[in-house]
Amino acid sequence: MEIKLDDLTGPEIADLLHEHLRSMEKHSPPESRHALDLEGLRRPEITFWSAWEHGELVGCGALKALGGEHGELKSMRTARAHLRKGVARRILAHVIEEAERRGYRRLSLETGSMAAFEPARRLYAGFGFEVCGPFAAYVEDPNSVFMTKAL
Repeated sequence: MEIKLDDLTGPEIADLLHEHLRSMEKHSPPESRHALDLEGLRRPEITFWSAWEHGELVGCGALKALGGEHGELKSMRTARAHLRKGVARRILAHVIEEAERRGYRRLSLETGSMAAFEPARRLYAGFGFEVCGPFAAYVEDPNSVFMTKAL
């Protein structure tokens, strides 16, 4: 698997991110959706990677600089055809390594509290993320689970 910086201009990544947003619509009420669209991911404080295998897009992930020594994991998504193959694990490891390389002391994330997000919460917990309170501009929300990891 090759994980590379992505400029968010390819049709494959646009399709995967649309799938991601549609999934959020299905599982989360509007006020609890924090997934970013293409334009939101193009902000200068966000670094975005796509993962490819044999020329096929298999997943993506992003790192948002929150200021100081804190980063946020964003836009983790595995292509439907590649679920349960270790794609998310590889992308998450890559983002954590980059956060450490940047000197971040903490990496945080927001994910859903619903059953559909249980596999993601297990993945994050397996990498040492622990449940925490809201961070950055987030507020307490019964539909959200906030997690953080000291680096």
